[in-house]
Amino acid sequence: MTTDVRAPLRNRQPYGTAYEQMLEKVRYEGAYPTRERAEESVRLVLAGLGRRLTGDERVDLAACLPLEAARLLTEQIPDPRPLTGWAFVKDLAARSGGSLATTRWDTGSVFAAVAAYAGPDLVTRILRQLGSGYALLFGRAELAQAA
Repeated sequence: MTTDVRAPLRNRQPYGTAYEQMLEKVRYEGAYPTRERAEESVRLVLAGLGRRLTGDERVDLAACLPLEAARLLTEQIPDPRPLTGWAFVKDLAARSGGSLATTRWDTGSVFAAVAAYAGPDLVTRILRQLGSGYALLFGRAELAQAA
């Protein structure tokens, strides 16, 4: 696995264009009225995800994202306390002062864009690390594991 986040940069679109495209995807997914509102959601949710994600999954996701989005993710210090998906949403709502419903919507909109950049295999690895309740936030079914 690649552990150097800089290595994939040569294959990326120019930073400004790639990040703008990500914001437009989030704006479309979330039906936000402005790009600025979409960017608020991206900043909030990626910072929250950066506090949850560690190891190779963190590095590999950062390598997939536009540079500005990768910075939002990686400038956060991971918190070792596990949070369920719902607790993650509640934490973001408390930090932003937003409602739980709006924060849940923001999270799903941003995670849809993140999943498009990451691809299904990396999203599966991320979900294994994050645990219960995150699959629904990524637009996937929450499947119970057999005993």
